[in-house]
Amino acid sequence: MKKTVFLTGGTGNMGWAAFQEMLKHPDKINIKLLARKSEKNQKLLAPYEFYSNVEIVWGDFMEYDAILKGVTGADYVLHVGGMVSPAADYKPYSTQKINPGAAANICKAVLEQPNADEIKVCYIGTVAETGDRNVPIHWGRCGDPIKVSVYDHYAISKVLAERIFVESGIKNWVVMRQSGILYPDLLHNMEPIMYHVPLNGMLEWCTVEDSGRLMCNLVLEDGFGNLPEEFWNSFYNIGSGKEFRLTNFEFEELLLGCIGLGSPKTLFDPNWFTTKNFHGQYYADGDKLNDYLHFREDITAKDYFDRMAQQVDFYFRIPKYIPTKKLLGAAAKPFMKKIAQTKKWGTLDWIKTKDPDRISAYYGTYADWEAIPKDWKHFVLNSPEKDSSVADLYKLDHGYDESKPVSELGIEDMQKAAEFRGGSVVSKKMKKGDMRTKLVWKCGHCGEEFEASPTLILKGGHWCPHCYLPGIGKAWNYDEIAKSNPFFAQVWYTNHTKEENNVYEFDRIFDGWEAKK
Repeated sequence: MKKTVFLTGGTGNMGWAAFQEMLKHPDKINIKLLARKSEKNQKLLAPYEFYSNVEIVWGDFMEYDAILKGVTGADYVLHVGGMVSPAADYKPYSTQKINPGAAANICKAVLEQPNADEIKVCYIGTVAETGDRNVPIHWGRCGDPIKVSVYDHYAISKVLAERIFVESGIKNWVVMRQSGILYPDLLHNMEPIMYHVPLNGMLEWCTVEDSGRLMCNLVLEDGFGNLPEEFWNSFYNIGSGKEFRLTNFEFEELLLGCIGLGSPKTLFDPNWFTTKNFHGQYYADGDKLNDYLHFREDITAKDYFDRMAQQVDFYFRIPKYIPTKKLLGAAAKPFMKKIAQTKKWGTLDWIKTKDPDRISAYYGTYADWEAIPKDWKHFVLNSPEKDSSVADLYKLDHGYDESKPVSELGIEDMQKAAEFRGGSVVSKKMKKGDMRTKLVWKCGHCGEEFEASPTLILKGGHWCPHCYLPGIGKAWNYDEIAKSNPFFAQVWYTNHTKEENNVYEFDRIFDGWEAKK
């Protein structure tokens, strides 16, 4: 029997790849695709409006009737869409409204269905939820602390939306946290955010093709295969594996190299880049999702980048035919520097204006920026081991006995986990192994009580929404939180000191960029 899939974000990079993959299976999958009724989208989707297995649902995330129409009759809801960076950075208040709002609308629509318990929902989260993870905390897994980087309003909205899905009461949900996606148009991006990335930071990238196969295979493996029940109500990290574990410098080398621009050393100075406060990690548990859904292509990162270069307009590849790369780099360098000098967003503008908040978040102090070598001869590039066999050496403590089967976890385990987070469990009882029923917890930092399921806390890495999530608590106050929360301290004191006392106000730092709604 055919399965009906409601897909959001189908005109975006990941969603489009998923749409194209599912179109290959007209005998198994009917697709309901949500799209805003813009001239661009109408032109893009016009060829598909007459497909017998495709229904275009015109509307946006905040139109509940459109969401309800998409969910009604669906066997699977794949929520891929949302406001993403850099637009999310420029419009923080819209992002805070739209991404959690979409989550709430989808959950409401699912739960209103007469067969709600039969509908399976996939939410696509983001690697940005766990923030800055440079060496020695560069190997991450689900359950590690949520730690949204300062200024990252996109990640805040995704954490809020993730919490809505997990705690909604939907019977079968799954959260997959997407990494950076490699796609051909990435070669077009020339935004100042490119300098917000530490050169020695790292990321396990995911190709757009792998992402599309992942979504399609979820439906095929579950609807027509043998996906076990244990797969659901869990968190997973999405990555394309060892070949795509790259330091940010290695990424720049591959990206520039595939279009003939040569080494980053000819285009940039090392002190144009930040040293911290940008998300990225290698996945210690990334293979787990591939073992279930078999979505990865067997290809090297270099071959993939070369393939991407063949898919963009010819003028992007012109540098490949210019013999003297150093001269080319010297000619392009002033243009690249101008991007770093962009007002409000460029790293060199922060230095020029001595912006205290930006410098504190991304470097520490002005002296820390001055200490970055201005030439490549003295800049030390790291290349940590990429094989996951070493990941256990860097594994973070989650504050409870992870060797115990989930079915054996009880209130004592919750108390240990809460104490490791500087808090406590107010609830006195818990049915052993029941990870869905919410408990009452108390935060040791702000003293507030809150409700959350054991799954959200232990498996998702969430904690107190009152002080832990900027936008609710209205500030990033991580220095103080780390002092009372050993769980969080693991990911904070690797590049901060206990003497720091920085508080980054949610509203003030974006004053003037977007009218608050």
